[in-house]
Amino acid sequence: MQRMSGAQALARQLRSEGVDAIFTLPGVQIMAAFDALYDLRDDIRLVQTRHEQATTYMADGYAKATGKVGVAMVVPGPGALNATAGLGTAFASSSPVLLVSGQIASNTLGKRQGQLHEVEDQLDVFKPITKWNHRVTEVGEIPEAVHEAFRQLTTGRPRPVELEVPPDTLAALGDADIIEPEVFPSAAADADAIRRAAEVLARAERPAIIAGGGSIISGAADELREVAEFLQASVMTTQQGKGALPNDHDLMVGVNYALVEPVQHVLPECDALLAVGTRLLFRAFSPDDVPPIVHIDADATEIGKNLPTEVGIVGDAKIALRQLLERLRAISTPKESRSQEIAGYRQSANNDLDELASDQLRIIQDIRGALDDDDILVSGMTNIGYWSHVAYPVNTPRTYLTSSYFGTLGYAYPTALGAKVGMPDKRVVALCGDGGFMYNIQELSTAARYGINAVAVVFNNHAYGASMWDQTHQYGERFIGTDLNNPDFLKVAEAFGVTGMQAEPDGIGDALRQAFQADAPVLLEVELPNMMPPFQIVR
Repeated sequence: MQRMSGAQALARQLRSEGVDAIFTLPGVQIMAAFDALYDLRDDIRLVQTRHEQATTYMADGYAKATGKVGVAMVVPGPGALNATAGLGTAFASSSPVLLVSGQIASNTLGKRQGQLHEVEDQLDVFKPITKWNHRVTEVGEIPEAVHEAFRQLTTGRPRPVELEVPPDTLAALGDADIIEPEVFPSAAADADAIRRAAEVLARAERPAIIAGGGSIISGAADELREVAEFLQASVMTTQQGKGALPNDHDLMVGVNYALVEPVQHVLPECDALLAVGTRLLFRAFSPDDVPPIVHIDADATEIGKNLPTEVGIVGDAKIALRQLLERLRAISTPKESRSQEIAGYRQSANNDLDELASDQLRIIQDIRGALDDDDILVSGMTNIGYWSHVAYPVNTPRTYLTSSYFGTLGYAYPTALGAKVGMPDKRVVALCGDGGFMYNIQELSTAARYGINAVAVVFNNHAYGASMWDQTHQYGERFIGTDLNNPDFLKVAEAFGVTGMQAEPDGIGDALRQAFQADAPVLLEVELPNMMPPFQIVR
């Protein structure tokens, strides 16, 4: 046991767990932690944001891009509540984010005295958007609590966790042992379930696979490809699963999102469906319309939730797919090529896209042409971002980041900054709407201060575009509350010390190439008309 303060125990245990960056804002209840981190500044980079919302978004971007735990730290009350949007996004997208939250003094907890930043039962606030949360009140408990947080973050389904430490506990001296980092291996999937799944898939003549975010999280891209090639299965992904199979692979059909679903072409002829790390939420099909489903997921509660499952396999996607492939090889032989048939599905899906959103597709193709396969695109809640879910080709895992079903306005830019901190050698681009960008425009200051050279593409249509489209086509053009009075974005960029640029819709690719040469944070403004989103299709 070593004598140390609670703040030192926290900082040293985070370092022991491999943390190299913390996204944070200061405040009285966590200043002891800041002081302890000063001594570790060569090991842990402290990135001070300009709003607590950005702390968890940046931690989420760091986690999604690197596969490591992203860490944020805030004061209690308003700081913690400001951080909930980013934590909710991490929860929706199964991202390993640790939020360290301050608290009021431990001897005032539960007394409703009106202490600074007091929120009674703050732990309860976070329960719906965390996998696990906990409060420590003794110095000696801190290393074990941090270690448990990392166990929760790196086992099973990796959703965010929250750990609270009162200021008096951070300041107090006590005896504590720093715990060595630990790798928690995933268990093999149930052998009988693997056997039954292999039998279902081996019998199929036209199998299909849909891969979700779980296949990316587990690093199962190689295993997914091998199973798909063995079965000659047509492959689709969700928005979070993009890159699980390279877009240019012969078996790849497309991405299911909103009302644009390649599954409509595949499923009517499919006689077995393998779902990997996905909620299996299809808009166009009822439970009576689907073939036998083999569902692999780390979260047992997802299996059979939205569609009936023939065989459920609870486990890590990478391990389960490897087991499944071994069993398939033992009981059957590789299927004959279906590449021509699957090319027909792919062409039909691409025709759908071109018919619905040809203007958006041209912009997305221009963006794609400016980026390498291992560059990172963060797709925001804006029209080009929505259509990128289905039209932006992704060949490498962890290079396409989204907010999943949470659909958070304002997340794209700070998430991109976190991704850039985690992967400094990759080019990172955020697709932002003018409405959403204003939620976190102050993080231009963070980018300039720390030299976080991500590019924010701000599509400016002077409106909350999807909502205005809704008013246009559902509410008789009774416009209210959807138009925007925007600043001069180039002047704002200049004021923050960021490079500002403008481009026409048909010149975004060239503008991005120029932005990358700036070797600086860049705001690239693109004026666009309001366009149809993929979830409010008008033909």
